Amino acid sequence: MSSYVARISSITLLTAALLMNGRADAASYGVAMPAGEAIAIDVAAGTTADYLGKPQLFSGRITEVCQAEGCWLVIENNGESARVMVKDHAFAVPKDAKGEVVVYGVLSEKSIDEKTATHLAEDSASGKPVASRELRITATAVRIAE
Repeated sequence: MSSYVARISSITLLTAALLMNGRADAASYGVAMPAGEAIAIDVAAGTTADYLGKPQLFSGRITEVCQAEGCWLVIENNGESARVMVKDHAFAVPKDAKGEVVVYGVLSEKSIDEKTATHLAEDSASGKPVASRELRITATAVRIAE
């Protein structure tokens, strides 16, 4: 009887490991996330010049996701935010994504014209107006914490 219980326990553990691995994979999008420490988006916003134009890990909390395609999300930390655009529409994140996130990409400051602002607001669940300037991260990887 104990070998039967041991086999069932082994199968249960293996199944749980496979399920957890599947969930971990489901929360990663784009290329493999490089190792390193992520910079909180409020820190990057406070010293933007230190982070502009070079690939970097950034972190924050998801506040919005494109409801048309999942091709962008907005991350926030301590009142500072950045729009994360998926580079070349290479992948999409779930439209209902939420929680803490780490993104790998290049930070820039963007001026937003009226046409683009309208388009972004239409694709947003909130419909809030979009500022004429924003921090933007062009991302090649996104990892959403569970």
